[in-house]
This record gives sequence, structure tokens and C-alpha cells, in this order.
Amino acid sequence: MINKYIEHKYQNFLSSIDIEINGDRPWDLQIHNPELFRSVLFKGSIGFGEGYMQGWFDCERLDIFFEKIFSNDLYNQIGGIPKLIGSIRSKMTNLQSVNRAFQIGQHHYDIGNDLFSVMLDKTMMYTCGYWTKGVTNLEESQIAKLNLVAKKLDLQPGMKVLDIGCGWGGAAKHFSENYGVSVVGITVSKEQLDFAKQQCEGLDVEIRLIDYREVKEEFDAIYSIGMFEAVGYRNYKKFFEVVRRCLKKEGAFLLHTIGNDQSTTTADPWINKYIFPNGMMPSPKQITKACEGFFSIDDWHNFGPDYDKTIMCWYQNFTKNYKLLKKKYDERFYRMWTYWLLTSAGSFRARTSHLWQILFSLEGSGRKLARYR
Repeated sequence: MINKYIEHKYQNFLSSIDIEINGDRPWDLQIHNPELFRSVLFKGSIGFGEGYMQGWFDCERLDIFFEKIFSNDLYNQIGGIPKLIGSIRSKMTNLQSVNRAFQIGQHHYDIGNDLFSVMLDKTMMYTCGYWTKGVTNLEESQIAKLNLVAKKLDLQPGMKVLDIGCGWGGAAKHFSENYGVSVVGITVSKEQLDFAKQQCEGLDVEIRLIDYREVKEEFDAIYSIGMFEAVGYRNYKKFFEVVRRCLKKEGAFLLHTIGNDQSTTTADPWINKYIFPNGMMPSPKQITKACEGFFSIDDWHNFGPDYDKTIMCWYQNFTKNYKLLKKKYDERFYRMWTYWLLTSAGSFRARTSHLWQILFSLEGSGRKLARYR
């Protein structure tokens, strides 16, 4: 009886944005266990995500479902106790302290290189591609993104460059091979460290397993592609302080990050539990406040819709190659990964999540501005 009452409430909630429970369209929900509604009521996004992982409901086009949810600002209305607890916890504790820095590497990036090797392209870039004119596939979009970064930083042969959050070494490899620079890449993932060292063997590239706060030397240019989401609002200013300390006077820093319009101090509870522990997306206000006194902003470039295309390519690669992974990654993992990818695609399609490339130079450096696109 209670479940029926809650289901009726949610049906009214969803009907207002053209979604039906047990409807016949690809974005409608097919409910297999009515306990889902009670779970969402008390557990919020964790209840909904876990419901999908457990097979309590299906949706042929989760990406379209979540595009509708995000476009109408309904996702944030799914609260629940875990969201409240997460908010309190983030205010009481620095969840991205040096001691906790390696948690995201262990939980997410160390899942297994076998998974990422079949999902990503040959560059092993795990960030938004740049789907500019002439780009026709995922690998081309990643190469276009890397060349865009190099152009913005004005990379020249002989430069010493820092890669904060180097991943599997794709950017370091590309810049060393094609621009003649020396790269120091840092990561908090042991799996990424081993893979990057192998991928960059024979190149002027050094990969280190350290937190960004441990870097001391100076560099001609610095970039961070898809790592800032793990820094945390308590540490944004410290991050820019470290970059300022490590950047030579005439150098430039490029920050490539996912972002939100609204400032937040906590992550989505389901994503925090299953995908990116202690991660959060910054807002423009948080970034500009943190960099004040350290940097001038030379360029702010938003190509968030390109992340939708990138993620859908990852999803297609993942589903196409899942048969190679089934022995290690069970059905529950498959549904978890699917849910995360398609939720993310929907948020970028709805323009509630963004992808920013922000170019910084030191205040008073005299570095010349150039046209990048």
C-alpha cells in the first residue's frame, strides 16, 4: 500500500517531464520491483542507482531519461539521508587531504587496465575529446584536444612541462613525441603509473606516484587534464598555490575540468560511493576565488557538449567489448558502469555539466595573448 502511494507520487513527478512508469518509449522506466520507490524516498540517488544495479528497473535509453531529469532540475530534488550525511561530512573533514589523496586511485583508476583499454581509444585519454571540424572518431577527438592544449600553452622543443594527473600517460607521450618537450607526469594510481611508464618508455618523460602537493621544482608550462574534480573545495586555493610555486614567470597553466554552474561542497552520494570517492565538480565562482592573487585568466573555453559524444563512444566500446571482461566484471558491475556512463552523458547533453579549458598566466608576467581557435 505504501509502495503504491509512493509510486503514484513519483509517476506524477515524472509525467511532468514526459516520462512514464512502464511506458513504451525508450526513455520510460520499466519497473521490476516496486521496492525501488521506497528505496529512492529514503536513500535518494543511492537508492535509484542501486535499484538499477540490482535489476529493479530497466530503461532502454538511460541517457535520454537523465537528460530529461537534468534539463528540468529534478535530480537535485532527490535528496535522501545519504546526501545530508555527505554534506555534513564534507564540512567537518577535508576529504581530499594528502592522507586521502590516493583513495580515488585505488577505488577507480586501479579497477583494472583491461577495462580502460577496451573502453578508451589508443591514446588512453580518459577525458573529454574535442570534436572540432573534421573530427570523425574518438581517437581523432582526443588528438585534437591534445593539440589544442599544446597550442594554448605554446609548447616549444626543450620546455620542461608538468602534467598534474597524467593518467595512463597519453598526453605526456603525445607532447614528448610531437612537440619535443620534457614531461613530468604525476598520478595517484599504481595501475596508471605502471602503464604510463611502459607507454612512455624511451621518451623524455618521467612518471611519479605522488600527490600534487609534493611537487617542488619549476616548469615552463603546466597542465592538468581531468584531475581537478578530485581536488575538493577545501583545497582549491592550495592547488593554485602549488601551481603558482611551480610555474616559471613567463609560463602558462591550462586547467581542463568538468564544472557546474552552482557551487557545491559535496559529491552526489551514489557517485561518491561507487565511482569517484571524495570527488566534486567546481563552479566558476570557486575557481576564480581560488586563483585570485595567483593568476590572470587568459581564456575560458567551454565545450561541454563534446563530452556527451565522448562518453557515448566509451559506452559503445564498453558494451561491445564486455564479453572480453565478463569473467572479471560481473553483471552488477556492468549495470553500475552503464548507469554511470549514461547518467554522465545525460548531464552534459542537458548542459547542467560543463567541460572547461581555462588558461592562466602569472599576474604581471607580460606573457602575450594569442588566438587559440
